[in-house]
This record gives sequence, structure tokens and C-alpha cells, in this order.
Amino acid sequence: MPAAGIKTIIALSFVLAIGFLLVILSCALYKVYYPLLVVATYVLAPIPNWIAARAANPDDFVESSGNGVLDLGRFCTGFMVVMGIALPAVLAHSHLINIPAMVMSIIGGLLIYGTIISFGMFFQEESEF
Repeated sequence: MPAAGIKTIIALSFVLAIGFLLVILSCALYKVYYPLLVVATYVLAPIPNWIAARAANPDDFVESSGNGVLDLGRFCTGFMVVMGIALPAVLAHSHLINIPAMVMSIIGGLLIYGTIISFGMFFQEESEF
């Protein structure tokens, strides 16, 4: 993986700002603030993976085939990402928000989550053992 430089930080910050702008505009243009819940789901989505990676505690000397904790973390993260997409669709289906607000909220949320994952990929520490 290439080392993350200042250009990477600037590009990811720009994409994150566009994602937040789309979600905020989906709320402010139509004066309904339910789509802000999408931001919470995408910000909280990586946390189960992080906790599961810390709880799995891979040991180099003991080989274990049980990855249940990692699978649970991935499942919870996947659930929250799908919820971030499905929540605006359900809100639009129940006529609490408009269709354009749903589209902006979904696109903005995916940009936010993609940026969070990209930050994690570019700035993870490589352990050489």
C-alpha cells in the first residue's frame, strides 16, 4: 500500500465534505431533518469491525480456526451500511421525505462511509513480523 501523503488527505477530506454537504442539503432544502440519521449510521458503522478486530486477538503461536468474533463484527458493520441505504428509502416510501432528498442522502452517506473506509485503509499501521 502506498504511503498516504498530503494529496490523499486533501482528496479524502474533499470527498467527505461533499458527502456531508449532500446529506445536509437533503435535510435543509426540504426542511425535514430525518436524513441526518444516515450520518449516525455511517459514522457508527466501522465501530463493530474495530471492536471485533481488537477482541479477536490473533496469536502467532496458536492457530485457531474460529473467527466468530470477526464475522460478527463484519455482520454488524454490513447491517449498519445497509441500514444507511435502506433508511432513506423507507422514509421516502412512508412520505416523510421526498425522493430527491432520499437520493441525496443515500449518495452523501455512501461518500461518507467510503471516505471513512479509505482513511482506515490509507492510514493503517503495517506490522512487519
